[in-house]
Amino acid sequence: MRLDHPMHFGGGIKCARHKAQSLELPIERALAPPVLTLPLRQHVGAEAEPVVAVGERVLKGQLIAKYQGRISASIHASSSGTVVEIGDRSIPSPSGAKAACIVIETDGEDEWIPHAGIGDDPYELSPAQIHEKMLEAGIVGLGGAGFPAAAKMLPGIHHGVRLVILNAAECEPYITCDEALTREYARDVSAGLELLRRAVGAIECVIGIENDMPDAISALVQAIEEIGETSIDIVRLPAIYPAGGENQLIKSLTGLEVPAQGLPLDLGIVCYNVGTAVAVYRAMAWGTPLISRIVTITGKAIQQGRNLEVMIGTPIDWLIEQCGGYVEDPERLILGGPMMGFTLPSAALPVTKTTNCIIAAGESEFPAARAATECIRCGDCVTVCPAKLLPQQLYWYSRDKNYDGAQEYDIFACIECGCCAYVCPSHIPLVDYYRNAKSAIWSLARDHQQAGVARERYESREARLARQGDQEGEDALVDPDPDTMHEDIEAAVERVKTKRAEREGGPKEFGD
Repeated sequence: MRLDHPMHFGGGIKCARHKAQSLELPIERALAPPVLTLPLRQHVGAEAEPVVAVGERVLKGQLIAKYQGRISASIHASSSGTVVEIGDRSIPSPSGAKAACIVIETDGEDEWIPHAGIGDDPYELSPAQIHEKMLEAGIVGLGGAGFPAAAKMLPGIHHGVRLVILNAAECEPYITCDEALTREYARDVSAGLELLRRAVGAIECVIGIENDMPDAISALVQAIEEIGETSIDIVRLPAIYPAGGENQLIKSLTGLEVPAQGLPLDLGIVCYNVGTAVAVYRAMAWGTPLISRIVTITGKAIQQGRNLEVMIGTPIDWLIEQCGGYVEDPERLILGGPMMGFTLPSAALPVTKTTNCIIAAGESEFPAARAATECIRCGDCVTVCPAKLLPQQLYWYSRDKNYDGAQEYDIFACIECGCCAYVCPSHIPLVDYYRNAKSAIWSLARDHQQAGVARERYESREARLARQGDQEGEDALVDPDPDTMHEDIEAAVERVKTKRAEREGGPKEFGD
C-alpha cells in the first residue's frame, strides 16, 4: 500500500487551513424541513423531466423527475409529502437565476418507498448492471462539478480503463465534508471504489488525499485492510491548493498530463470523488437513490460549524438554525470555498446535489475587495498557475475583448481556481475577466451555429423552389390537350381586350 512519493503538479498556493471549526463534531443528520425545493437540473447536462403532478403525494426516494438523454440525472423526493408547485424558483447560482423546480411540502413522516439492495454481494453485478443502477439512482459527481456519474462511467467500460482515481484531496480552505465522510465512513468509501473499479474493468485504484488529514488516512488504511483489497493504493499529497483539481491530481499521482482539450479517459484513467463512491455503494447495497449529501456549515458568523447529512432541497437557513444560528450578521454568505465559490444573495435558497459547503463569513474573515490598479507585469500569476498558462496575457485579451487572442492562449484550459487573483498585487479580479470572456466566446459560437442553421435552411428552401420551378417548366413543355387549347386561347384574347379597354377608356374589338 503506497503512502507517499507523489509528484508536484506545478504552481498552486499554500492556503491557511480554516477547517478545525467544522471538524469538532461528528456528522449529524439534519432534520427534514417543512418545504423541499428540488431543481430539475442539479447536474451537468439536460434538465430532468417531471413525472409527478401538483397535488400528488410522494414518498421518500420516489422518482419525481426522470433523466433526459445520455448526459442527465434523475431527481428523487428527499422526504415524503405533497407536491405543491412545479415552476421557476430561485436557485443557488452566481447570477441569482431562477430555474424549474419541484416543491414538496413535507408531512413529517419521512415515509420511504419500498427499496432494497441487490443482496449480500453487490460485487456480483455486471458493469452494465452497475451503470443502470447508477443511472436510476441519479448519482452525480459530488466534488462540485455535478457530472452524471453513470455517463462518466459508460465510456470507461469500452475504452480500456486501467486506473480509477478517487479524489479525497479536499484542497479548498474551510471545506471538510469529504474529510469528515472519509473519516467516519471509510469502509463505504473503499467498497464504493472497488465497485467502480470492477465496473470499468480497471486494474488498480489510487486514493489521493492531502497529508494534513491524518484521521481520514488512518480510517482508510484500516478499511482497506479489513475488506482485503490489494488493488487500492493511498497516496498522501502535499496540502497545496488546488491539489484536488482533476488534472493536477492526475499529474501528482501518475506523472501524466491530460492532453489539451482532452479527458482523463484519453490516458486510460477515470476520476471520482469520495462522496460519489459512497453514493454508488449505497445505491448498490441498500437501493438508495441520491437524496442527501454531506454539507459543511462553517464561518465565524456561525455559532457551531459542523458537517450535516442534508436532504437535497433543504433551505440553507434551515441548516444554519441547526448549527445554532448566527453569532453576528454575516458579512457574506458563500456557497463553496473562498477560492472557487460565489456569494449567495439569500439563505433561503435550497441545497442541491453539488452543494458542498456554506460559509457564513464574519466581518473580519473576508475583507472587502480592494480597488484594482494597473497590472505591473510582476509575473506572480504565472508562477502559481497550476494549468501552466499566462494569466496576464489572458487578462489583457479578455479585457480588450480579443477573444481570438484569448483562445490562442488557451483560455479554456483555465480551471478558474483563483490562484492568480489570490497573489495579484494589483488586486485585479482576473478570474472574473476569464469567466466573462468564456461566456462571450460560447455566446458567439452559439450565434454562429444558429446563423449556420438559418443559412442551411435558406439554401435548402431555394434549392427546393428551384426544383419545383424546373418541374413546372417541364410540365409547360408537354403537348397541350386539343380539347382545351381553343378555350385557353379565347380566354387569353378576352384578357387582352379587357386590359386595352381599361387603358384606352372604352371597349374595343380585338384587332381594331
